Amino acid sequence: MDSGSADDRNQLLHVDIQVNEQDPRGGILDLLSRLRPHWRVQDIQMKTFTEGITNQLIGCYVGSLQEPGCVLVRLYGRMTDLYVNRDREVEMFQVFHTHGCGPQIYCSFQNGICYEFVRGTVLDDELLRQPSIYRLIAAEMGRIHSIQPKRGLSVEPFLWTKMSRFLTLLQRSPTSSPAEQRCTKSSVAQHEVPSFETLSAEMETLKRHLSLIDSPTVLCHNDLLTKNIIYNHKEGMLKFIDYEYADYNYQAFDIGNHFNEFAGVNDVNYSLYPSLELQRDWLTAYLESYKQSTGREGKVIAAEVTQLYIQVCKFSLASNFFWGLWAILQSRFSSIDFDFQRYAVARLNFYFEKKDEYFGLTMS
Repeated sequence: MDSGSADDRNQLLHVDIQVNEQDPRGGILDLLSRLRPHWRVQDIQMKTFTEGITNQLIGCYVGSLQEPGCVLVRLYGRMTDLYVNRDREVEMFQVFHTHGCGPQIYCSFQNGICYEFVRGTVLDDELLRQPSIYRLIAAEMGRIHSIQPKRGLSVEPFLWTKMSRFLTLLQRSPTSSPAEQRCTKSSVAQHEVPSFETLSAEMETLKRHLSLIDSPTVLCHNDLLTKNIIYNHKEGMLKFIDYEYADYNYQAFDIGNHFNEFAGVNDVNYSLYPSLELQRDWLTAYLESYKQSTGREGKVIAAEVTQLYIQVCKFSLASNFFWGLWAILQSRFSSIDFDFQRYAVARLNFYFEKKDEYFGLTMS
C-alpha cells in the first residue's frame, strides 16, 4: 500500500480562530457553523472526554454521540507544539484515513483540530489480555505497518530525532524540582529523575545498541495505549486513534511500546506486563497480518516469533526511555493535573531494571 501524494494530503481546511481552553463552547460553535452548518445551535450537545492527559477532547453532536456526523474537537495541550510536529500529525491523520485505518480529519484551527468520531468505546485495560481482542490489535498494527511511503521517498526512524529534541528541550528548560538536579549513575532513585548528563549518555548507549538490530522502518502509531484504541463491540472491530506521535519508526518499537502500556498510565504497574506466552501469541497474530498485508507467502514459524520477541524486548527499553523523557518535559510545561514526575520515575526505573537483561538477549 502506498501512502499517497503530498498534494492530496495538504488540502485541509484551516479556520483561523483560537478556542479558549477555559471556556471553549463559543469557539467550538464557530467551528461547527462551518463544519455542520445545518445543525441548530440549540440542538448541539457537547461531551468532554477525560481519558487524555495532554489535550482536551470534546465530542459535539446532535441526537446521539454514536450517530454519524459527530465531530471531535481536540484542543492542544499547553506548549505541546514544542515537541509535537502538528503538520506531520495532520499528514499522518490523512494517511491513516486514506488506508481505512483511521478517522477523517475535518479541519485545523490555531490551537487544535476537528475530526471524525470513531464509533465505539475506549478499550478497557483488562481487555488487552483477552485473546480475541489482542489478536485484533496485533492484526491492525500489522496492517498499518504494511503501509508503504510514497514511491521514491526515503524514510528514517523518528526515534533518535525525537529523543534528541526532548533532550534539547530538557537542557533549555528550568528544572521543576530539586529532585531533578540529583542523580545516580546506574539507576533512578525511587522519587528522582536522572540529570541531563546521565540521560544524554544513556540515549547514546541505547542508540549504539539498538542501531545494530535489524528492525524494519515502518509506519508506526508510536503511542498505542488503551485510550488510543476504540473498540466497537457490536461490529467486532477496533481502530487506533490519536496520531500526535505517528511516523516512520522501528517496527519493534511500536510493538514494545504497546506491551509497556499494559502497565497502565495513572498507576503504572509493571507486574501487568504481558507474559511470554501472551507476547508470543500476540506476535504470531501480528506476523500473520503483516505477512499477508505485505504480500508475503508462508506460515509464521517459531524462529520468526522468537527473533521478533527479542527485538521487541530491546526496543521496549527505548519506549520506556522515550516516555520517561516526555514525562519530565510535561512536568515542566503541562497545565494538566497529573503527576508527570512520578510517571517519569516509573518508566525510567523499569528501563534501568530491564536494561542489562534485555541487552543480553540473543537467538542462541
